[in-house]
Amino acid sequence: HRLLQTAIESLTCMTHRGGIAADGKTGDGCGLLMQMPDRFMRTLAQESFGVALAETYAVGQVFLGADPQRASAARQAMERALTDQGLSVLGWRKVPTDSSVCGEIALASLPVIEQVFVDAAGVAADVLSGKLFVARRKAEIANAADPDFYICSLSGKIIAYKGLVMPVDLPRFYLDLADARLETAICVFHQRFST
Repeated sequence: HRLLQTAIESLTCMTHRGGIAADGKTGDGCGLLMQMPDRFMRTLAQESFGVALAETYAVGQVFLGADPQRASAARQAMERALTDQGLSVLGWRKVPTDSSVCGEIALASLPVIEQVFVDAAGVAADVLSGKLFVARRKAEIANAADPDFYICSLSGKIIAYKGLVMPVDLPRFYLDLADARLETAICVFHQRFST
C-alpha cells in the first residue's frame, strides 16, 4: 500500500499542471494505472460473490450511465462479449465512491462505476490478453450508441482508477484507494490538461 500512497502523493504534486474548472473541484481528469492488486481482488471476489478466483482471472473497471435500463443493457452486452470469448462473468461490483468530493461539473456527468470480475480458469495469461482485447472491442461496438458506457480497463494484469476530480481528491473519491489491503508493485499516475 506504501507504493500506492507514494504515487498518490506524487500525483497531487502535479495539480498545477492540470486543468481546473470554474467550480474549483472538477479537473480535466486524473488517474492511476496499477498492477492488478491480486490479494485485494481475491478478497473482494470472496466478499462480493462468495467465490475464490481461479489462478487466471480479469477485472474490468467500467463506467455506466445512471439510467438503470441502459446500464443493464450495457452490462448484458459486455457479458455477451466476454462469454463469446469463452470467459465467464462472476459478477459486477459497485465500486464504492464518495461523490461529495466532486465539483458541480463532474457531478453532472458522474457515471455509475462498476467492476466486472471475469473467470478465466485454464486460459493462459497471454491468450487471455487477446480474448479480453476482442471482448472489449465487441462491447464498445455493441454499446456505441450509449455515450455513458466506457471501459477504463479490462485486464488480468492491470486496473485503472480515474475521474474528473482533483488529484488530492482521487483517493477520497475512490474508497478502494484508501483501503490498506490494496497493494501493488507498479503504479503510474497522470493528471490531464485538455488542449
